[in-house]
Amino acid sequence: MDNITGRSVEELPDEVLIPAASNGDSAAFSQLYEKYVRRIFNYVYYRTGNVNEAEDLTERVFLRAYGHIQNYRDMGLPFSAWLYRIAHNLVANWHRDTLRRQELSLDDHIEMSSKGEHAEVAIIKDQETERLMSVLRELPEDRQQLIILKFVEHLSNAEIAVIMQKSEGAVKSLYHRTLIQLRTRLDLDVDGEVD
Repeated sequence: MDNITGRSVEELPDEVLIPAASNGDSAAFSQLYEKYVRRIFNYVYYRTGNVNEAEDLTERVFLRAYGHIQNYRDMGLPFSAWLYRIAHNLVANWHRDTLRRQELSLDDHIEMSSKGEHAEVAIIKDQETERLMSVLRELPEDRQQLIILKFVEHLSNAEIAVIMQKSEGAVKSLYHRTLIQLRTRLDLDVDGEVD
C-alpha cells in the first residue's frame, strides 16, 4: 500500500507514480514499466523487425529511463512520449551501428489473422500484410517512425511531434507526403506502373 493515498501502487496514476519513481521508489517504476513495456516493445519491434533486438532495446529503454527518471520534466504530454523519445534514439543508434535493415522473418511475423477465418482469407491477409511491411521498410527512417507512431501506437500529432522533435505542422505535412508515397508504391506493386 502507498503510505500517502492508502491505495496500492497498481491503482496510482502517472502523476503519482513518476514523482515516486523519481524519489527512488522501485515499485512505482515497476508499475510504469508494466504500463508501457508492451507499447515500447511494439514500437521498437516495428522499427527493427527483429524480436531479439526489440527485446534488448526495450530493456535498454527502461534501464535508461530508470537511470534518468529524476531528470524527467512534465511538459504537458504523456509520460510515454518521453519513453518513445528514448526508444527512438536507441533505435537510431542501433541502425547506425549495424548498418543494415532487418527483414521481418516468417518466424517473427506477428499473427494478424483472426481465429475462425478460412485458410484462403488468412493467406491473402498475410500476403497483403507482408507486402505492406515490405513497402514500409523501403521508406526513409523518419517516415517509418511516423507510420508506426500514428497507426500502431495511435499517438496524436502533438505526441508524435515531441518524439520526432518536429512541429505539429511538419508532422502533418510528413504524414500527408508519406501516405501519397505509400499509395504510389503500393499501386506500382499491384499494377507494375502508376495509374
